[in-house]
Amino acid sequence: MALVPLFSAGGALAQGTPVNANAASDAAAARDRVVSVSAHRLYERSRSQLLQIRTLLKTQDSQASVGSGFVVSEAGHVITNYHVISQFALEPDRYRLRYASTDGRGGDLELLDFDVRRDLALLRVKGYKADDVLKFRPQQQALAKGDRLYSMGNPHDVAFAVVEGNYNGLVDRSMDPLIYYSGSINAGMSGGPVVDEDDQVVGINVSAMFLAQQMSFLVPAQFAEDLLARSRDAQPIMQPAWARVSEQLLHYQDDLVTRFLAQPWRKVSQQRYQLPVPQEEFMRCWGRGSAADAKGLQYQRSQCRMEHALFVSGQMQTGYLDMAHEVYDGSKLGVLRFSRQYANSFRNEALGREDRYRTAPFCREDFVQRDGLPLRAVACMRAYRKLKGLYDLSVLVTTVDASTQGALGRFDAKGVSFENALKLTSHYLEGFAWSKPQ
Repeated sequence: MALVPLFSAGGALAQGTPVNANAASDAAAARDRVVSVSAHRLYERSRSQLLQIRTLLKTQDSQASVGSGFVVSEAGHVITNYHVISQFALEPDRYRLRYASTDGRGGDLELLDFDVRRDLALLRVKGYKADDVLKFRPQQQALAKGDRLYSMGNPHDVAFAVVEGNYNGLVDRSMDPLIYYSGSINAGMSGGPVVDEDDQVVGINVSAMFLAQQMSFLVPAQFAEDLLARSRDAQPIMQPAWARVSEQLLHYQDDLVTRFLAQPWRKVSQQRYQLPVPQEEFMRCWGRGSAADAKGLQYQRSQCRMEHALFVSGQMQTGYLDMAHEVYDGSKLGVLRFSRQYANSFRNEALGREDRYRTAPFCREDFVQRDGLPLRAVACMRAYRKLKGLYDLSVLVTTVDASTQGALGRFDAKGVSFENALKLTSHYLEGFAWSKPQ
């Protein structure tokens, strides 16, 4: 039997009291049993309020998508994710909504409202009278990092499940509050509840980090509570909801652009150029470059992007900003070789093409000056076919002041109004200047 002694700071045996390794193992096992008992207890108390949400083709029982949800009122109101029911919301003539409970019951669902920005939807079970419902944790009761939480849902349409994890605060650099949950959320659990030790809902399963270990994300419960309070008496949505989606996205992009324009560009300058680099309030930036002793073209690259996009449909995500710039030094190439590579870098930027969701890009090119720095700028816009008043903006900028040096920048804004696209273009161009007065 191995002994693990406790040592004092000076290295001498502290009171000579050993810790039995088996005893430590037994203590850990006891703690695990306590946690497992909690998970079992909470699942048994919540199982009658858990539902699997199915989107079916209207003319048959084939499943188009599967998610989870939970009952929040005696009248049968159900919370889930918008992305779980998006097919029905956008094409109600092709799809229908059904639920399945943990005890094998099933029935039809009505869609009352949704919140695209927070990826939430409010449903109602037709003719349903609930004996018990899940309650929301009071907003004034803050969680502490490390608090134990329990996520529930039906992963991969296998079976209803409960997953233990921990609260780790809110995600940094996020446009809207998003809970970082250290636990495994899998496909099919979207829209399911995450509860505390008192069986109160603190969040809703929404997503997980791809190729990461137990990095999952929850929509804070307050947004689901607000949606229920706002729309519990709403009439069911029976027609395609594109106009409602457009209205919500227009409100969101106004907020996004206002907050973005209020942030001054960071003071980041290259040897020759000052380039627009955003604050990292809700964007994340990375950089890389060629080795100092590399032969041929030398470059430095920076890219900044919002890590959260708004889900509209399986083929469309929007509502985010993305930007990058590259600084080139072609003194080792010579004028002709550098000119060819520099021009190709500009020409190879993809600006999209016409498809079933967006029009072909309409572009305008011009030569402008920023504090004496000559720039070639191209601004392109693509209109959304079914999201009235929304566009994708792309702005390309390249310096044209030197024969073997230059900078290329690109700014993309997905899902913005025409007016905000003009404001963003102007704001982006204002970020270019000389590093030193010329």
